[in-house]
This record gives sequence, structure tokens and C-alpha cells, in this order.
Amino acid sequence: MGENVLASTTVYRGRIFNVRVDTVTFPDGRTGTREIVEYPGAVVVVALDDAEQVLLVRQYRHAVGRELLELPAGKLEPGEDPLVCARRELAEETGYAAREWQFLLEYYSTPGFTTEKMFLYRAAGLEATGPAPDSDEFIQVVKVPLGRALEMVAAGEICDAKSIVGLLVVGTGLKGPRRSA
Repeated sequence: MGENVLASTTVYRGRIFNVRVDTVTFPDGRTGTREIVEYPGAVVVVALDDAEQVLLVRQYRHAVGRELLELPAGKLEPGEDPLVCARRELAEETGYAAREWQFLLEYYSTPGFTTEKMFLYRAAGLEATGPAPDSDEFIQVVKVPLGRALEMVAAGEICDAKSIVGLLVVGTGLKGPRRSA
């Protein structure tokens, strides 16, 4: 059971995402529209040091009008290998490189309106290399014990979906499908 696309029109092309409107046929034969945000996907990194402290980044998020405490993450370039992106984003946002990488899970962030797929990695064996954020990123790195980070999720102090998913997956030891890293 699915929807058949009759027509598709891109109504916005941006630096970060595009928006298209699809005219579709529903399973019952009626037609309607779907507004879709096209996004190439992203990576999320749960980086743990030898003391089981997780690296978080504090940054202002204009869309919600406040600072959030989040896991390091970033947008995939079209066709980019998620592990390559994860290594780059960890280095840029936190100033750390990792010797050990483990793919944990892939999931859709908001499948009701966007194509964004998230790739979650665990990183360990951290070495400080010095941060190199993008010119529009103003980030503070915060180290928090993993147990405390989970408490912060429960208390609503860490409130973005990608960070909640990443911390709960690592904190509960959930094992996703195997993927080479």
C-alpha cells in the first residue's frame, strides 16, 4: 500500500535543503498533495572518552530560539559516506578525533515531511586535535558523564531528538544492524 506520484514540483532550493510538492494518488483513489523537505541526511556521534564522559555541544538554535545541548552531528554531502562525515563533524565541532568507530543505527528523523535519514555512530579512543567549526557555528564543548547525560534526557535538559536517540541507544546498550565502520 503506497501512494503514486502524479507530479512533483520543487518550490524552493536552498543551501541546506529543498522543498517539493508532490501530487499523489492515495490508496483509495483520491488525489492530494504532500509537501516534502529534501535533505541529504546527517550523522550523529556519541563520542565517549576513557572516563565514559560523552562529548556534547552547546549551541544556539535559531529555529527554536534558544541554546541546546546536543550530540555532535552534521549534514551529509550528496553521495558522502556517513562514516567520513561522522569523522569530519566530530573533529569540526568538538576538536577531537577517534581511533574507534562503531555504526549503531540508522533512522528517519521525521518521515512525515522530510527525506532526512540519520546515521548514528559511537566513537571512542578520543584524541584532542583542536576545534574547527564552520564559520556560522558558535559552539561550546561540554563533557558530561554518560549516566548524567541520560538523567538530563529524562529531565528535559537534552531535548533534541537526535541526541535523545543517540544517548538512549548507547546508554541502554541497544545493538542495531551490523555495518562496517
